[in-house]
Amino acid sequence: MLQFSTNEPEATQRFGKELAARLQAGDVICLSGDLGAGKTLLVQGMAAGMGITDDVTSPTFTILQVYDNGRIPFYHFDLYRLDTSRELENIGFEEYVGTDGVAVIEWADKFVEAMPENCLWIEINLGQGENERIIYVKPEGERFGRLCEELR
Repeated sequence: MLQFSTNEPEATQRFGKELAARLQAGDVICLSGDLGAGKTLLVQGMAAGMGITDDVTSPTFTILQVYDNGRIPFYHFDLYRLDTSRELENIGFEEYVGTDGVAVIEWADKFVEAMPENCLWIEINLGQGENERIIYVKPEGERFGRLCEELR
């Protein structure tokens, strides 16, 4: 597991951009962390790093936001409002995850059993200072193990 620290929102976004440069179609990023920890900031950085020019906000009420104006499709899920893994079927979860784009899933820890075997887990926690964030990155699978080596 890797650990990174950021001290301002822009640094969290930059980390997302750096990560996005290494992502490819089929990749799945599973995010967890408290409300306000910076998950959406990280996603905004990832989207920018993939060339997405749309405003990226958390799809809390729509559950899924699709961005297709970047180098590959970008699927942004927010599972906060879902209660059971059965609801994932209703939103077409499997039609997007692990396919032709990158899937980023906020609140993935609510449904660990539904996440793919090969993915990158990122947990964002509040740090000591007001803007400090501690980012833990855990690879699942060979591809993401190599990706983490690149991030070191």
